[in-house]
Amino acid sequence: MDQPAPTAPAAPLLEARNLVKHYPKVKAVDGVSLALRPGTCYGLLGPNGAGKTTTIEMLEGISPPTSGQVLYRGEPLGARFRQEAGIQFQKTSLQEFLTVRETVELFHGLYEHTLPIDEVMKLCALEELADRDNRKLSGGQQQRLLLAVALVNDPAVLFLDEPTTGMDPQARRSFWDLIQGIKARGTTVLLTTHYMDEAYVLCDRIAIMDRGRIITEGSPTDLLREHFDDVVLEVPAADVPAALREALAATGADALGVPHAQVNLRDDLVEVSTGSVEATLQALTGHGASLRGLRIRPRNLEDLFLELTGREMRA
Repeated sequence: MDQPAPTAPAAPLLEARNLVKHYPKVKAVDGVSLALRPGTCYGLLGPNGAGKTTTIEMLEGISPPTSGQVLYRGEPLGARFRQEAGIQFQKTSLQEFLTVRETVELFHGLYEHTLPIDEVMKLCALEELADRDNRKLSGGQQQRLLLAVALVNDPAVLFLDEPTTGMDPQARRSFWDLIQGIKARGTTVLLTTHYMDEAYVLCDRIAIMDRGRIITEGSPTDLLREHFDDVVLEVPAADVPAALREALAATGADALGVPHAQVNLRDDLVEVSTGSVEATLQALTGHGASLRGLRIRPRNLEDLFLELTGREMRA
């Protein structure tokens, strides 16, 4: 029986080709290319100063590139893109003295094609807040309102720029559910975030930027599999003798005598990444460490982020 021919990947909805952005004293973006497939969530990650915001502004049509181009549905950004894109900025000043519903209605009137207001309110879980003054919302409620504003035109592509910054854990999880519901409708999402767990949960594909370039790209699981073949042992610092901590600070994992292991010392935690768990445990106990608070975890996106971009503080 003949096998069906493999399905060709969908053409990109939004595509960047060799984007470059120069300012008088800095090259903020240095040859970035990426493609957003319809109905997927693409995460753009990187430390402060990596060029994420500048890249996003070019993709949104807010800032023109020095060179390179951005294509929407195969054509340069234009009127169709502006009608079909939704943007949730990090910070947005809303018209004061309006209720939540009146705010949504205000932006609803700016577009030719729109979703029904009641549908937008329900989609963003704003029904119970409809009559509240938009100045009297909590942080999470404010972000849901800004999401509603970005969705009034039923966008084909939605830009979310660090949408959960400052939210408490419960609000963040609720916001993730909203985004997954929006994505299930077929909306393409471009997300920037500093929360690696958020990127892992929401994104089908991620790119990590540093110094104006994309340094790796792929699905979260594929990238972790590509870069790591070990696990991380976490031991509370209080359970590690001072002499061992000093030796680890001086010589790293050599103090344990386990080949290819790596050590990261934190104020309250000793982390050992290793592919030889039994040998590492024996070395720790042999040096007097207690394993009562031991935790073994797989590698995660935060590990990958730090592995590729370093641990030093960025401006």
